[in-house]
Parts: sequence; C-alpha cells; structure tokens
Amino acid sequence: MVQSPLTESVLVLNKYYSAIRIVNAKRAFALLYKNNAEAVEIDNSQYYNFDFSKWITFSQVRAISPIDHETFVHTPNYALLVPKVIRLVTYDKLPRREVKFNRKNILARDENRCQYCGRKFQASQLSIDHVIPKSRNGKSSWANVVTACNPCNTKKGGRSPQEAGMRLIKQPAIPKKNPVIADKVKTNRYKLWQSFLSNDELSVET
Repeated sequence: MVQSPLTESVLVLNKYYSAIRIVNAKRAFALLYKNNAEAVEIDNSQYYNFDFSKWITFSQVRAISPIDHETFVHTPNYALLVPKVIRLVTYDKLPRREVKFNRKNILARDENRCQYCGRKFQASQLSIDHVIPKSRNGKSSWANVVTACNPCNTKKGGRSPQEAGMRLIKQPAIPKKNPVIADKVKTNRYKLWQSFLSNDELSVET
C-alpha cells in the first residue's frame, strides 16, 4: 500500500527549539496554515524559518529539483513540500522525560517481533501480551508486556510463560530511547531530526 504524504511524520519543536513530539503531516500543515507553527530547515548549520506563505514559495523552488527523500502534497494550485520539522511559535512547555507507554511504542521496542517464537509480523498480526497475566494482577507496564503473535498468544493463554512451557527471547524493559524515533533517524528521510534530538525520550502523538 502506498503511504499518503499526509501521514508522513513531522518532528515538533517548542518555541525554544526543543523537540517535544511527532505529528503527521496533516496536523503539521494545519498548524502552519493557522500560523501556530513555522517550518524549519537547516542549511550549512544555518536555521531558516518559514511561515505558511513563505513555505509555499520555498516548496515551489524545491519542486523544480526535488531530493529523493522529499515528499510533496499536490493541490490544484501548487505542490507543498512536507516539512521534516516545525516549530510552535508560542508553545514553551518542556518535552516529556519518559517514553510514552502505548501500543505503537511497544511494537517498535520489540521490532514487530513475537517475543516467544521470534518471528517478525505485520503490526495487525501482533497483540500485546501480559507476561504475568492481568488475571493474576500483572501490571500494564514496560516490564510486563511484550508483543506476541496470535498462535503464541493463544498457546500461552492466561498462564505464565513457565507454565505454558514457553520462553521469552528477551526480558521486557523500559526503552532508554524512544524506539519509534530511534528507528526513523537512521534513515536519510529524517536525518534532519538529529539536529534537535539532544533529549532521547520524546512522546509520540498518535
């Protein structure tokens, strides 16, 4: 399935250029259009900020000779470059200090791999398993949840891994870095993010 440009990830900074979250391009464009944010580019260590009208002009220039990892949203009148980074012009709250506990980050931490059989699956084919079952007061926490494929989850049922004769391929733990971000910054598409990620733990808006 071809991914829509509007679902591309965009890094959001507060007014002091500290990274605070990730949103999709659709949300980023809404913030730009309402003048709540400006797009940020870096060239030769120099920061350039663009409001929505200036970003339209900048996009037209880039569309003439686009770079491989650049993505555009096409409208009847012009092509808009999907920004990699936007800055909220008045928001001054500090970033989160912990990795947000949610399904998306659990799947990313476990690399979409069943933690019992070790096989990799599509996200839709994986469930979140409580190592110590919830029926036995097992907590919904980083240290007690893992991704599991449907056959392994069914086999384990409401038992502990030991009772089911199963072994975890690794012990679950709180990730030191946000796993979604850590995966993205390895690619050329999101290389620009590295300039703003002095803080490892960021929340991901879903």
